[in-house]
Amino acid sequence: MENRALIIGASGIVGSNLADQLLASGWNVSGLSRGRTAVSPAIESITADLTSSESVNQALAGRTFSHVFFTAWARQATEKDNIRVNGGMVRHVLDALGASGGVSHAALVTGLKHYLGPFEAYATGAVPITPFREEQGRQPVDNFYYEQEDRLFEAARRYGFNWSVHRPHTIIGFAVGNAMNMGVKLAVYATLCKETGQPFLFPGAPAQWNGLTDMTDARLLARHLEWAATSPNAINEDFNVVNGDVFRWKWMWSRIADYFGIEAAPFDGETRPLEPRMQDAGPQWSSIAARFDLAEGDIGKLAPWWHTDADLGRPMEVVTDMTKSRKAGFLDYQSTSDSFYELFDRLKAERIIPQ
Repeated sequence: MENRALIIGASGIVGSNLADQLLASGWNVSGLSRGRTAVSPAIESITADLTSSESVNQALAGRTFSHVFFTAWARQATEKDNIRVNGGMVRHVLDALGASGGVSHAALVTGLKHYLGPFEAYATGAVPITPFREEQGRQPVDNFYYEQEDRLFEAARRYGFNWSVHRPHTIIGFAVGNAMNMGVKLAVYATLCKETGQPFLFPGAPAQWNGLTDMTDARLLARHLEWAATSPNAINEDFNVVNGDVFRWKWMWSRIADYFGIEAAPFDGETRPLEPRMQDAGPQWSSIAARFDLAEGDIGKLAPWWHTDADLGRPMEVVTDMTKSRKAGFLDYQSTSDSFYELFDRLKAERIIPQ
């Protein structure tokens, strides 16, 4: 049978890389979104308001898909609203497609807030011991990831399809305007420092500077999603997904600086988040973009700083175990330093940052 994929969030960092992976493997791929951001011309674009069951039903009427991939979420002001909105999106899509009987597998991408807690109570409670393992389960707090999972599990029981849940760490990969893309934000920050003479200061906490950490390349995550959708070993399982190497930011920071031909400022132990320091960066970036004929002069579309501040501001070590995936047969590995360098090279090629 032909694999027909519907990607929720096909224009984002995860969804766009997943679309590329599935297309290269010969899948038929469609993307469902609000239509605010263009998707690859190689996939069918379907537009709907994901928060409206009526809109989703109308958009998907008469369509069948063998696989559904949830790779998007909508940030709300409170966790209560995150639960209502993001859980609703999963329910609306699966209810619209489930009755057809054509869905064989649905995959949900969440993340390490499964273990760390939601933004309202981020890393403030009893965080499980690292490295995080799937068997550690849920934390006793409200969390929209848990609501999304419950809606996935409920629909799978009702309509008889398989599921998988994927928990990446900080994602790195090519996508513009994506809140979770640390790589683009660090490239923009390094470029600003190089062109304006600002010191290239590590913005995070001492625990992140000194502790071990890992990351998830969006291309590796895409391969993991395809593997889980087609492997009998991954049926109805949850998985952590990281590159397979570990590093300390005190090591990585100087390598990023070296790539851009700047010097990494010594870390003095003080946390200096990017968002408050970048308040005046808009005009600076506009000038740089004009001087180098860059594709995007609006820094707000490239670098929403808050998510990187949250990642690098964690007051504890965050590292992830991949044993469950390895034992099930997923053996891919990705060097995180290479992920950064390859992303920076592509950002140059796409005229996002100067050559």
